[in-house]
Amino acid sequence: MFAAERRQLILEMVRANGAVSLRELARVVQTSEVTVRRDVRALEAEGLLDRRHGGAVLPGGFTRESGFPQKSHLATAEKTAIADLAAGLVEEGEAIVVGAGTTTQELARRLARVPGLTVVTNSLLVAQALAHANRVEVVMTGGTLRGSNYALVGSGAEQSLQGLRVSRAFLSGSGLTAERGLSTSNMLSASVDRALVQAAAEVVVLADHTKLGTDTMFQTVPTDVITRLVTDEPPPHDDRAATELQALADQGVQIAVAGTGTSGNGSAGGDAAPARQQRRDVPLPGPRRGQVPGGPTLRTAAVLGDQTPGTDRARVADLRRR
Repeated sequence: MFAAERRQLILEMVRANGAVSLRELARVVQTSEVTVRRDVRALEAEGLLDRRHGGAVLPGGFTRESGFPQKSHLATAEKTAIADLAAGLVEEGEAIVVGAGTTTQELARRLARVPGLTVVTNSLLVAQALAHANRVEVVMTGGTLRGSNYALVGSGAEQSLQGLRVSRAFLSGSGLTAERGLSTSNMLSASVDRALVQAAAEVVVLADHTKLGTDTMFQTVPTDVITRLVTDEPPPHDDRAATELQALADQGVQIAVAGTGTSGNGSAGGDAAPARQQRRDVPLPGPRRGQVPGGPTLRTAAVLGDQTPGTDRARVADLRRR
């Protein structure tokens, strides 16, 4: 495929989906991520799209939000791996809140197997995923339906969360940076997400690598409030994503990295082996800002690797070298 043909196809994919990862673009045009990155840079120079860490979006993506149909086809392998890993943090009999999003929808599908669980959510998709789970109680907020992401928003949703207290919140968003934390493109969604955070003792953010370093209009969760980030392993040579992970770790965010089991030589087909799961935890380097000594800590599933001092930065730094 000639460069002009590749770039035209890339542009059509971004226009159709709103945002596409470099990994997915490389798979579709059947070339390397290095070549796709060069094509995306050229298209950005022409003002036809905007680059983001690990992907490309329509121009003006800082304020634009893709709808559910577009988001559901983005980074699907990464979201699956993240959901698998995040589900291991949930224990029998817990009460949690789960926000709206395609990644949290994947998480909800796995939570159906956790007995005695209570899930509070403003997402119709999360509730639908748990609708037939006999041992899970689902509590929905009130509010006004926002059709683009099937979520309940507005004062009704926020008021229904007042006085609520759960062990942890699982949230996604449009972007995540060490400077501002989690953010989203819609004011109403951001307001409800902040109310969900207020109800939880701990906050777990689910964000694939394409959201790392992306900043959108409305802050939902400041970095110093985020307990843990569950993400996927950035592609090789994605130094900016690895740098963002290091910055988040430096600010006290625990980082768990899930492997998708895919390699750079193509996507897995229908007969491919199950995704390889791995876990790289970067524990808190010290008390968080405003954290009370001896306060609650996040209970996690088994952590791969030891906790020898000095290994924490090495795990994140290792992502830069790949």
